[in-house]
Amino acid sequence: MTPAARLQSTLELLAEVERTARPADAVTSAYFRARRHIGDSDRGAILELVYALLRHRARLGWWLARLRQDDTPRGRLLVWLMLGDGKSPDQLKRLFDGAKFAPAALSAPESALVAGLRGRTMLHPDMPDEVRLECPAWAADPLRRRFGPTFDAEMAASLLPPPLDLRVNPIKTTRAEVLGDLKRLGLDAEVTPLAPQGIRVRERFPLARLAGLKTGAVEIQDEGSQLVAALVDARPGDRVADFCAGAGGKTLAMAAGMQGRGRIVACDVSAGRLKRAAERLRGAGLHNTETRLLTSETDKWVKRHKGSFDRVLIDAPCAGTGTWRRNPDTRWRPQAETGLDDLLALQARIFASAARLVRPGGRLVYATCSLLAEENEDQVAAFLAANPGFRPVPVTEAAPWLAEANDGDFLSLTPARHATDGFFAAVLTRDPPEATAAG
Repeated sequence: MTPAARLQSTLELLAEVERTARPADAVTSAYFRARRHIGDSDRGAILELVYALLRHRARLGWWLARLRQDDTPRGRLLVWLMLGDGKSPDQLKRLFDGAKFAPAALSAPESALVAGLRGRTMLHPDMPDEVRLECPAWAADPLRRRFGPTFDAEMAASLLPPPLDLRVNPIKTTRAEVLGDLKRLGLDAEVTPLAPQGIRVRERFPLARLAGLKTGAVEIQDEGSQLVAALVDARPGDRVADFCAGAGGKTLAMAAGMQGRGRIVACDVSAGRLKRAAERLRGAGLHNTETRLLTSETDKWVKRHKGSFDRVLIDAPCAGTGTWRRNPDTRWRPQAETGLDDLLALQARIFASAARLVRPGGRLVYATCSLLAEENEDQVAAFLAANPGFRPVPVTEAAPWLAEANDGDFLSLTPARHATDGFFAAVLTRDPPEATAAG
């Protein structure tokens, strides 16, 4: 592809991301599947540009507003090419010339915009902190309360592209073998600092080159997500419920640790996500699993299986503030702001319902990929106040090897401190009836 054709594809893809409710990674995957003629190098360049535009959206929009221009994908691309990529006005005129496969020629207002950006940089002294740090207004105050003096550092870390984290499936291979495969491909790979089956790759490469992704020997999974699954401590012979399993990433990690013994049930309200989970579980050679479609968090299945699971994981739906570096588009989704109260109510209902599955003496893990205390510590405190039969287990007790990642009693991972997505997890145990009565 020519440089101009790459820009036109970038505009098409960015417009599709903005008009689609699905996450950007799902939209981009579908876009390229429908355009298999686009080669790896062109695909990588387009993706890099799309994600740069998503990560700089507030700053690009601020410049458009300052120069009295409409905030559109094309406008943001022009600002990025000038301020982020260092293009000159003459270069832009050659790229935006209206030729076949190229973007339409610059309009008079666009030419004025480009001229007004000459000599500027991305940051400006008048730019508000929330814009400079790409923090949506609805999340700024809660995150400032959460992080205090480290707010700027955490927001800056959430703007960096994440590394590629892999989880090795011990049923099929070893971490040493996968590291060897990656190094033979000429890739800079290392073990993850905390996750025992994790590998971190610090450069982009065509994933088709890694055969293990097709055979189920390796899965793409952020180290933080791996650690949440590890906190469940699912053991061979256990009965485990993954209550909000989604596409099964944490189910895969827990099932592998059970060495094919016991049973794990992946539950979700989405048939599509469970279908994908079942395919991944079969591909990984994990047969001690089943999927269960629920009509809601209070499905009758929960009541029928009350007190019958040794381990229950609640990977609760949340605002996703911990995944902003991986999914920068979610910062600006309208439902992120308007739906927070609804999410908090849903989390509380899921928490209360899934807890019924835990047997006396069993473990309940409540987790989110959120950095907001309202979705994390506050939910745990409210649950414990309403359910005296449960008590928290400090991370230092539940998983001593994770002591450096704890925040009080809980697992608390952030991009700046741990180079992972933002994750929260609380470990609770259900006391036997006599202990509750005695208390």
